[in-house]
Amino acid sequence: MKFDRRISRRSFLAAAGVSAAALALTACGGSSSTAASGSTAASGAAASAEGGVLNVMLETEVQSLDPQLATDGTSFEVIANYTDGLMQMDANGAAVEALAESYELSEDGKTYTFHLKDAKWSNGDAVTAADFVFGWQRAVDPANASEYAYMLSDIGQVVNAAEIIAGEKPVTDLGVKAVDDKTLEVQLNVPVSYFLSLMYFPTFYPMNQKFFESCGDTYGTSADTVLSNGAFVLTSYEPAATAFELVKNADYYDADRIALDGLNYQVIKDSQQALMSYQNGDLDITLLNGEQVEQVKDDPEFTSVGAGYLWYISPNMDAVPELANLNLRRAITFALDRDSITNDVLKDGSSPAYTAVPAQFATGPDGSDFSADQTKFAEFCAYDPDKAAEYYEQAKAELGKDSFSFTMIVDADDAPQKVAQVVQEQLQTTLPGFTLELKVEPKKQRVQDLQDGNFELGLTRWGPDYADPMTYLGMWVTGNSNNYGLWSDADYDAIIAECTTGDLCTDPEGRWAAMYDAEAIVLDQVVIFPLYGQCNAEMISSAVKGVEHHPCALNRVYKNTTKNA
Repeated sequence: MKFDRRISRRSFLAAAGVSAAALALTACGGSSSTAASGSTAASGAAASAEGGVLNVMLETEVQSLDPQLATDGTSFEVIANYTDGLMQMDANGAAVEALAESYELSEDGKTYTFHLKDAKWSNGDAVTAADFVFGWQRAVDPANASEYAYMLSDIGQVVNAAEIIAGEKPVTDLGVKAVDDKTLEVQLNVPVSYFLSLMYFPTFYPMNQKFFESCGDTYGTSADTVLSNGAFVLTSYEPAATAFELVKNADYYDADRIALDGLNYQVIKDSQQALMSYQNGDLDITLLNGEQVEQVKDDPEFTSVGAGYLWYISPNMDAVPELANLNLRRAITFALDRDSITNDVLKDGSSPAYTAVPAQFATGPDGSDFSADQTKFAEFCAYDPDKAAEYYEQAKAELGKDSFSFTMIVDADDAPQKVAQVVQEQLQTTLPGFTLELKVEPKKQRVQDLQDGNFELGLTRWGPDYADPMTYLGMWVTGNSNNYGLWSDADYDAIIAECTTGDLCTDPEGRWAAMYDAEAIVLDQVVIFPLYGQCNAEMISSAVKGVEHHPCALNRVYKNTTKNA
């Protein structure tokens, strides 16, 4: 079924409140630098270990090597291997200096001045403040239609970013200036306490303008059409490559820290084939599915790490009249047995989700996990077949129907298909007369259909781009491109606005409380059906230590990784 609608590309206003650091890893969630039983390698200490090439499995191909245009986690990981931004993550996910030698923040919290290290690109050019200006201007240039442009406007609150994206001002008006080659000045509309953590997100990476323009339309299509200023240099690559390599960058400003000789990526979509490659010694790191976990869960090389993603079902309330009925949506959410999905299907450490913001990635002013209490909204979101039946009868009476039939789009990957099949069984069993058909699509097509409104129900996911609840709550603001059902609520919008550019910007405790109020509206109105917070089940060779796992922005970082022969 094709639904015709217009959708605004306007994203939400950015949260400018309390900074939230990722929690230490406990089962699923948070940041960790302990791969299997290994320990974090300290800067400089890594260099004393043996080198070697790390062989890493990927589930999907790289979609783009353009930092300002990339939108997927695989691309972000690869780009970050050979490119540094102003800041980087430490083992606990906190922002520390990368290309920035130091920085100052003005008294009003709205002007950052970064001083750059002596670093160079792999063509020998110095990395300059102008490279950041050019990269950031590319990100907001409407001609590039960057999906992550809102990271500068709504999230980062860089001066004039929103107006440039809207086509109201030229890119040269962006609030970022090269004072000189080594000094970058950034002006913000309001204080953004987590701004430094945004600086390790690839959208904010620098771009060598002369090199980029010399490549023309070929930029990012081969190893020869990208530059490195980071720990590794890309040596082989082609679009949609199933295997590609990076080698250690001898000219990296922090080369003494890097122990690995390189990275060898292999795209293997069949999980059983990937496990066999691992067992044969062809891979050092591989992902597992739930069935495989049962086979290897007692192996000391098995680990489960938080991936940061919330998986949920989005109903198209705008285009499907039946799904606009609140009681039908309530019947659906109370009919979902999330514990069964995580315990009986996934078996990888993933946890049931009963909140719109997943657990273990955002901490508040008092140091607590924003979503530690998964029973907080039990009156709106829980597994309760009796409540489901009650709401279902009300919906049938209101809609004048005894049966309903919907199609749910789902990724072609193994895990989401298995989850979708269980969801199908649960809904059809608990809600008599309810029929759910499944439509399997490649990820790119699924995302496009969701954004175009070409769906009835969609099984999808969202991962946090930064460690603050607003990375989720902002999706359901009126007009946000990720608000797939086109839900709109004036009270909700007002709360989000107050938390972003209003008085709550500088009131951490008040902002935290207000975000709970906003989340309650989302769950009370059943804007989504939360399912689970994703963990990745992995095998990591005992020869490998210091792989850092993070729930935000960059899921895996290898700068402190060592591998012994």
